[in-house]
Amino acid sequence: MTNLEQTPAELLDWTINWASRGLGSDTILTSEWSQSSEDFTVSDTSNTGTTATFWLTGGTAGNTYTITNTVTTSGGRTLQETVSYICIPQRLICG
Repeated sequence: MTNLEQTPAELLDWTINWASRGLGSDTILTSEWSQSSEDFTVSDTSNTGTTATFWLTGGTAGNTYTITNTVTTSGGRTLQETVSYICIPQRLICG
């Protein structure tokens, strides 16, 4: 997951799978989220031993933002992943 795309009106959940990003056999103890702007909302965050999930809504169509997840593991590691949130004006269905 590197780029997220959604409209400002959508409320969607997104998950980072840390098992595929260097977590190894370690497990997540804490997960924190930071965002590049107060123009959108990151909420209802949760984590399992290998994943971190958040819900996203809002933003201004046409803008691109960043969201960073920082996890601390039971083995003492600190890992960080930043994703881009591209706020699109609408979804187009072709066909």
